[in-house]
Amino acid sequence: MHRMPRSGSRLARFARYAAGGAVLALLLTGCTSDPLADQYREGSGKNYIAGDGTIAEFAPDSREEPVSFEGATVDGGSFDSADAAGEVVVVNFWYAGCAPCRVEAPILQRVHEQYGDEVAFVGVNVRDQAGTARPFEEDFGITYPSILDVDEGRVQLAFAGKVPAAAVPTTLVLDRDGRVAARILGQVKDASILTTIVDGLLDEAA
Repeated sequence: MHRMPRSGSRLARFARYAAGGAVLALLLTGCTSDPLADQYREGSGKNYIAGDGTIAEFAPDSREEPVSFEGATVDGGSFDSADAAGEVVVVNFWYAGCAPCRVEAPILQRVHEQYGDEVAFVGVNVRDQAGTARPFEEDFGITYPSILDVDEGRVQLAFAGKVPAAAVPTTLVLDRDGRVAARILGQVKDASILTTIVDGLLDEAA
């Protein structure tokens, strides 16, 4: 005899878990030969998939469709990519317990300060709630917003199939049309790596 669930809460929890699994599956789909995906499947005992710092840049004629995304931020506000239309945008996927994320955080903040309002920066926290993410931002003096994407994974889904963020941290740089123009897998090890990419994109529209 089939029994109906006693409340909607069980269905809601199942939906959240299913959504999280779908996000992960989409991020790794088509990457069977990707060593980052292999590392995840094998299990390394780490709390993150460690990228090797590989940089991929995409010529304008090979970039895919613009990516639109939005979400609630750690500080209680919101971020909508539409508000950054026409700007170069740096998107960094991170979470507080990720060791490489902690190392690169001051670098990202320095580059953000270097460009000011000329370039938009936004983080995407893939694992934490605000109570965990906020102390991280305070410790490292992060002043740009970060979207909390742990519950629904909407931002991760928005980028799946474009340039999958198969590792955390991953940094994507979008051109002025909102298209993925570059990807850094793993920790940003030097500010000059990111500034070189950003300067190139700023020059494209010059």
